[in-house]
Amino acid sequence: MSKITTELLLERAVPRSTRLRKIETLNLSKLQLKSGDLDPRLFSRLRHLQNLDLSDNLLDKFPNSLTLPDLRVLNCNNNKLEDVTALKQFPLLEELTYENNVSLTLNDDYKVMFLLQNLRLLNGKDITKLANHVRCVNSRKLTSKVTAHWEKFFRDQLPEKHTAEQAKSIKKKFLESVQTNVVHGPSSLSEFTRWRVKMIAEEFLTYSLGLELNTDSEPDEKMDENEEESTENLKEAAEEVDQVTVTPSKRKRNSSKPGSGNKRSKSQANTKAEAEDVSAEPLHFLQCHSKGNSHEDFKTQLWSCVFEPLLDCGARKDPIVSSSRTVATCGGESVCLIDCETGVVLKKYKVATEEFFSVAWTTLTMVIGGSRKKSHNVLAAAGRRGIIKLIHVAADFCYGEIKAHKKPIATICFSPTQETHLFTASYDKRIALWDIGIPDCDYNFKASQLLVLEVLSIPLRIALVPTCPDQYLLAGCEVGCYVWNIKLDKEEKNRPFEAMFQFPGENGGMTTSHRVDGLAFLNDDVIVSKSSKPGCIYLWSWSRSFDTKGKGGQRTLSALILAELEWSTTDLSYLTLSTCPAKDYVFCGDEQGSVWMYNLSNHTSAWRSAKGKRSEKRIPPTQILKWPELHMNGGEQLAEVIINNVVSDPAFTYLVVLTSVNITAIWKKS
Repeated sequence: MSKITTELLLERAVPRSTRLRKIETLNLSKLQLKSGDLDPRLFSRLRHLQNLDLSDNLLDKFPNSLTLPDLRVLNCNNNKLEDVTALKQFPLLEELTYENNVSLTLNDDYKVMFLLQNLRLLNGKDITKLANHVRCVNSRKLTSKVTAHWEKFFRDQLPEKHTAEQAKSIKKKFLESVQTNVVHGPSSLSEFTRWRVKMIAEEFLTYSLGLELNTDSEPDEKMDENEEESTENLKEAAEEVDQVTVTPSKRKRNSSKPGSGNKRSKSQANTKAEAEDVSAEPLHFLQCHSKGNSHEDFKTQLWSCVFEPLLDCGARKDPIVSSSRTVATCGGESVCLIDCETGVVLKKYKVATEEFFSVAWTTLTMVIGGSRKKSHNVLAAAGRRGIIKLIHVAADFCYGEIKAHKKPIATICFSPTQETHLFTASYDKRIALWDIGIPDCDYNFKASQLLVLEVLSIPLRIALVPTCPDQYLLAGCEVGCYVWNIKLDKEEKNRPFEAMFQFPGENGGMTTSHRVDGLAFLNDDVIVSKSSKPGCIYLWSWSRSFDTKGKGGQRTLSALILAELEWSTTDLSYLTLSTCPAKDYVFCGDEQGSVWMYNLSNHTSAWRSAKGKRSEKRIPPTQILKWPELHMNGGEQLAEVIINNVVSDPAFTYLVVLTSVNITAIWKKS
């Protein structure tokens, strides 16, 4: 019978507790515990345990499924541990001690530094810098050597058209050879090096060559913060992405213009056109963010997407020529890069313990050797863990991270004028401005926090004012819409908001108590925002609204409404809107899988006039793209689709639609 009981756990809690789920600190030291005494079923009830002391026991290993999702501090001193790889199940671990476990060596120290991405202290020593080197630089060099070994000795041995038996044979020979011949670092770390080389080689065969492995190699979950993780997954084969079937004979809902009846939209290969006035046609429906690459995952929520800027576009200020057809999307544990024309998932980056909420691009001028400089696109991604991941896409390398917030990051954006300046808006009710620095040729970089903007509620969307992006930032929040002065020539680093905007309430008056979950600029002056008032999207003037501040110095300003857009009457929140300024378009999805599109080119000239009056009637959508009837792989119809986000490229050639059912839909303008 196990020595550990519910009563014992409650008694050894610090302080004593009456419920297992309330325990945050637990002392199980000096109980003569063996590994079999750690009952996963009992430990799984310790959902909020953060500090666990197992010192002075008889443990020789950890069970693989203790399920302690919030564990931060673990003391295993004076036990009989022989292996540390099972510690990967505690991804949030920050402090770990296992001194006086005679079987553990320096190689085990390197293994836990690699496996535990949040680890700061190991046996009482700060290992942050060394751990980053192990995960990034060391991994990058080993990957290069493994790849070179394949190219030099094995590539020509595998026929282009090979049998399963040939693949199995070459895999076995390669794994044996690469572990014997690829060496790196001091001999004292040879065991760690062989362990990593085997792991990298298996991933190389699986993801780069498409050769499936039936081995007991370490699962993806531990590959959540290192170059191999980013390398393997940024190169993940397109074959792993499911194309959801579009039924051509009928549609659940159809593409139509308001008042035009139910007219079907065209599809290049899978649907038939019944109307010639359709403005966009569906190209691809991709299931590329599945957890664990599961074909059955229709639950992962997709949140953010942004088109990659072109490096050779000349003047980057021209939106028509400053974007490619490659889009970065995020949701669940992964970030994907997709070619909108072909539907091919070019690269994939995955962190098993993360849920990504936002992505953003910047172009950095990096030193590539000697004094030579070259521009490279860098992708930033952030989400539930409050960490910014920095990915050098051309090198297929996640080169660093910034622990920006202790709570989830809702959204991020780069400054259009300062290439290294990144804004992060978090559930901790703060918006931070970071200088992410420029990595050197070894990917060493220095990040620093420049500003902290204090928010009264959770910021959901942020936007820099186009005419003065270095001076003002707006944020739509859970309660209200605010603006801050972000000029860096001011002394204070922590800043309160400059002003808050009030909007028409449901009772006819003006109110600041509303959720603003959609916010974007249509042009240099016109702001598009969506609030908790059902069925309505507001267009309002930034300059004429903010100018009233100077007339009395008041901090509460009335938004000068130019027009209202007719939209869904749903009260569902967090359905994000977007704009295409070059084409005067606004896009917003709804709770029924539809995309509402508004061409406002006939209205913008009147709004520019200082005497421009508010449009009396709500402006209807120019067109509504209805969600087609889709079937899952087993033939079951895909239902209850919510559109979380809709983004077009700057020229409005492609429209990328992110859903609540793990489907990325790509439409192309006809």
